[in-house]
Amino acid sequence: MPERAAGLMSILYLLTAPRPPIDGTDAVHNEVAALQAAFGGETMNLFPLALPSSRFPKSLYGLHAITALRRTEARHRANHVYFSILRWFPVFSLLRKPIIYTVSASLDGRRRPRSLAKLKTLHRIVVSNDRDAAILRSWDLLSHEVIPPGIDTSGVSRQPLGLEGDLTLLMASAPWHLRQFCLKGIDALLEAAAMLPYLRLVLLWRGLFVAELTDRVSRLGLQNRVEIVNHKVDINAHLARAHATILLAEHGDIVKAYPHSLIESLVAGKPVLVSGNSPMGDYVRQHGCGVVVTRVSVSDVVDAVEMLKRDYASLVRRTAAITSDAFSVQALIERHQQMYGDFVQQPRCL
Repeated sequence: MPERAAGLMSILYLLTAPRPPIDGTDAVHNEVAALQAAFGGETMNLFPLALPSSRFPKSLYGLHAITALRRTEARHRANHVYFSILRWFPVFSLLRKPIIYTVSASLDGRRRPRSLAKLKTLHRIVVSNDRDAAILRSWDLLSHEVIPPGIDTSGVSRQPLGLEGDLTLLMASAPWHLRQFCLKGIDALLEAAAMLPYLRLVLLWRGLFVAELTDRVSRLGLQNRVEIVNHKVDINAHLARAHATILLAEHGDIVKAYPHSLIESLVAGKPVLVSGNSPMGDYVRQHGCGVVVTRVSVSDVVDAVEMLKRDYASLVRRTAAITSDAFSVQALIERHQQMYGDFVQQPRCL
């Protein structure tokens, strides 16, 4: 994008989770970095704490820094907020520039958000898939945009790995808080590994709850079959020695709609195991590039791993048809450029 265009579209990106202890290990922060490189602007965090906490009231997000927020906002054309689900934050009422809101996880049509009238004042709601767009329409939230996921996969290469004995699964979605050991299926995955002697795990961690993970691995006697990688990594090197990548979630709103680790796995030609409550689950069903796990339970994980092992050759063939073009970061940037250009110079209607 020409420098002049980037300046005209200067965006204030508002995050709602702390930076991970290990840079580069959070998908939302990585996406914002790509957009910021294209459009300029700055980032601020509405979350006031250095470490994640599910107990801090969401109604207070951003209010700790309202003076700095208003001062920074004045230097930009629009605000772009990222949060896992759709909700109204009181701090929005204090902002003066247009507000774009990206739902980074996925929507549940049964969980109608509060403050729908206020949510209609958002200039644009961004979702990643048609299923979520249909839910927005059912809530009469019509100012929305579907922008499919896009990440830089230039460092990912095809490295086929035959399945002759042990099966190695890669997981790259560590918990932000302790409950996510359960909600993200980590406990179920470890217990499944204890039941399947051929299963090996490589867990890419982000610096939080390492002792809790190590304790779980030890209690289950998995020290020789579970590798914990607690530093920034070359994802391609770890994909090269994995047969597939797994990411589970009890609810669709706790992980990104299209997790970057699963996209990278598909681009590398490695099938994925994913929960069926996410848009990524829909994608896997459509393309036959992995196994969809119905429930986050030990028995369901065991069944999914056994299905992966049994059908591995055919799953790899289907996965090979997926190219990096399907998740182009350039397309992501171009779609945002079109969206920003639609309204960044319009006054906000209250």
